[in-house]
Amino acid sequence: MQVDGARILIVGATGVLGGRVAHALASRGARLALTGRDADRLDSVARETGAVCTFKLDVIDTTACGDVVRGAVDDLGGLDAVVVAHGLAAFGAAADTDEAVAEELLTVNTLAVMALARAALGQLSDGGVLCVVTAVLADMPMAGMAAYSASKAATSAYLSAIRREVRRSGVQVFDVRPPHMDTGLVDRAITGEPPRLPTGHDLDDVVEHLVRGLEEGKRELVADARGGALMLR
Repeated sequence: MQVDGARILIVGATGVLGGRVAHALASRGARLALTGRDADRLDSVARETGAVCTFKLDVIDTTACGDVVRGAVDDLGGLDAVVVAHGLAAFGAAADTDEAVAEELLTVNTLAVMALARAALGQLSDGGVLCVVTAVLADMPMAGMAAYSASKAATSAYLSAIRREVRRSGVQVFDVRPPHMDTGLVDRAITGEPPRLPTGHDLDDVVEHLVRGLEEGKRELVADARGGALMLR
């Protein structure tokens, strides 16, 4: 996909990673529609990136997710890519995880992505990209993060399945499974104390690989299990 001039919706643009991605894509000439929960931060990122339009969105409302996709299509005059960069964390042993916590994690990390994908797949142009940031825990679940790991693994499996469904349509599905990053997600966890986590991977490296993956039509961004280097495939 050629980023210059591409019409791209970024979900979660008020987060650390989503904001970095927005700036990187804007610097390459993309025309952006941005979403986020924090209205002030959303306005700030929009000004900094010259976004075409913004939508205040809490993805816990999965119906609103589809409405935002359709609004972005109207305002941008079409859609070449959707980058989903929102997320929610929670910590604690599986036996101690409240049902409401598990339900909220799955709604935000999985069901909202499914709602966004359903709305986007019929709107993306030939050669368009659905890009979703899942997590390395989709492949390597961690004790103390069972519900979070499950939500990311479910999303990754969903992306693998729809990639097969749309392979003849010209739409690419890009699953970004980075290692732990210092984005503040840990500090915003809805419950529990985090287990011991590795040093956060360099954010700029993740953003650079994500943008390259969009440009080159890659299917996955993963971290090498031995050295932690990012790989596109």
